[in-house]
Amino acid sequence: MGFYIGRGRKARQAFGFDEVAIVPGRVTINPEETDTTWRLRDMEFTVPILAAAMDGVVDTAMAVEMSKLGGIGVLNLEGVQTRYEDPDEVLGRIAGATPEEVTHHIQELYKPEIKEELVGKRVKAIKSRGGTAAVSATPARAERLGRLAEEAGADIFVVQSTVATIDHVSTTYPTLDLQTFIDSMSIPVIVGNCVTYDVALDLMEAGAEAVLVGVGPGAACTTRGVLGLGVPQVTATVDAAAARDFHQKRTGTYVPIITDGGMDTGGDVCKAFASGADAVMIGSAMARAKEAPGRGYHWGMSTPHGDLPRGARVKTGTGGTLKEILLGPARTDDGTQNFLGAIKTCMGSVGAKNIFEMQHAELIIAPSIRSEGKLMQRAQGVGMWR
Repeated sequence: MGFYIGRGRKARQAFGFDEVAIVPGRVTINPEETDTTWRLRDMEFTVPILAAAMDGVVDTAMAVEMSKLGGIGVLNLEGVQTRYEDPDEVLGRIAGATPEEVTHHIQELYKPEIKEELVGKRVKAIKSRGGTAAVSATPARAERLGRLAEEAGADIFVVQSTVATIDHVSTTYPTLDLQTFIDSMSIPVIVGNCVTYDVALDLMEAGAEAVLVGVGPGAACTTRGVLGLGVPQVTATVDAAAARDFHQKRTGTYVPIITDGGMDTGGDVCKAFASGADAVMIGSAMARAKEAPGRGYHWGMSTPHGDLPRGARVKTGTGGTLKEILLGPARTDDGTQNFLGAIKTCMGSVGAKNIFEMQHAELIIAPSIRSEGKLMQRAQGVGMWR
């Protein structure tokens, strides 16, 4: 499979959201009668959307609001929320920095050590207000922060890195035994990120209860430019979903796939589900919410890296309330609001009663899907070309 790109060297072709389209079904369903519920262990969520574990996207208040609306907000345990007693003041300084100084500014502001007592404090702040406490850390700090979060009553722990693998080789620092760590945790552990069948399967076999898919597609991520790494999200999701289905046939255990990044509109989200996702994780679209802590800005998790930053601060602006973005009613015509309405309407149009059936919708390769017949929108900068 693949094409020759030179003598003796083949490369697979891969596809992103702008290169495919969903084919309407032979039977249609009333969108109000579709079921968007997804499950993680014994928990059910009516909105299959996670707000990304980024400091400009989720703080404790945002996590609580996401929970009230039926989704999940993931709190970054290695960001400003656990480095500062008053993170809001620091977030204001990041939002106020000039484009020329912002990366250096972020690097400096992320230098203070993580205060372990703040881990439990943030978890309890979410739980005390009735929210689902989902928190995230990198593999290097997962064991320590995972224990602290678990003791404080966290509901979900996410181990997240640019590229996650079961076998990580290092002679200079200790590595995380992922399977042992997952086995030792009493709460569900989500692991990511990956973009291939083999790695997704490895993570499932190690006990991950959901797998994050995506390397470099996020609006604030520069990994693809800095490192040249990544697989477009449609292909990455299809491959990971194939690993999920194989794992279920072999073990009887279903491990949800969460497509992480690259989705800016309801149409992108729908294509993620049609590619095989059970849920999606979104950053920049959530950063537009009035409740988001970034004040209309969003920056990648790797932006603070001292030697090789792989993220940028991007201006998202503030487009509406979190409820409008997730559940509507939409106040814009460009697909950036009422994501759940878009999902349910698309499910109705393809005849899918639930997410599982949506995963089997027909996809076609359609590189002209965004531009066909849209000359006036493009020329006037409205609708799909806003």
